[in-house]
Amino acid sequence: MRTRSYVARGKGNPDSFQPASHGAGRRMSRNAAKRQFTVADLIAQTEGRESRKDQGVVDEIPAAYKDIDQVIAAQADLVDVVATLRQVLCVKG
Repeated sequence: MRTRSYVARGKGNPDSFQPASHGAGRRMSRNAAKRQFTVADLIAQTEGRESRKDQGVVDEIPAAYKDIDQVIAAQADLVDVVATLRQVLCVKG
C-alpha cells in the first residue's frame, strides 16, 4: 500500500529450486496489526497513495509487512530486477 513493487526475472538457480518471492511477506499477523495500529496510523502510512483508509483494512497497513527492498536484496542470487514500479493506487476488498 505504500512502497514500490518490483518486476523480477528468475535466474534459474537449480540449487534453490528456482524460486522467487511474490511479495515482501508479513512481519506480523493480521490480528497483531489490528491490535497495534489505528486508522490514523493507516492514513499516515499511506499518505499520497489512493487507497481505502478505514478499520476494514488496518490489518494491511504497510508496517505489518517486511521491507520489500530488503527482501529483494536478500534474493539477489535468485532474481534480476527488470523494473521498479511506484505505488500510486491500492485496491483492497
